[in-house]
Amino acid sequence: MESNPLDTQKSYQEYVNQKSPNSPIFKNCINAFWVGGLICSIGQIILNICTQRGLSTEISGTIVSIILIGISAFLTGLNLFNKIGKFAGAGSLIPITGFANSVVSPAMEYKSEGYIMGVGGKMFTVAGPVLVFGISTSIIVGLVYLILNTQSITLV
Repeated sequence: MESNPLDTQKSYQEYVNQKSPNSPIFKNCINAFWVGGLICSIGQIILNICTQRGLSTEISGTIVSIILIGISAFLTGLNLFNKIGKFAGAGSLIPITGFANSVVSPAMEYKSEGYIMGVGGKMFTVAGPVLVFGISTSIIVGLVYLILNTQSITLV
């Protein structure tokens, strides 16, 4: 007699649920919130310092991005960013620091394969799809906006 595949899947899912530890969701959310807030606060402090020194808000924002990316890359190189990421989850990965980590981590991992085929070839394995789909989506949204905006102008 054959067993029902749905019964097997159900029993397997029950087994996995018994063996999997419960995730402390509330604690994880709090950690993500305060670490992400700390990263953004550091960025705001750098922005304020730049604007107080006479730089425009646009240039100051660029400087903030460069500094946060540099700090994140440096911490990734020291293997500290991964520890922060395990503790804070999305709180450290959602800001621009997560993007820097997604570029530096594969580059470090494949360094032994050489600078061209290892570092250069594997650097964007994680960040590449994000860039492609992000840029593609922004182009599509921009075209839709242009079409809708053009039609509203001609209707008026």
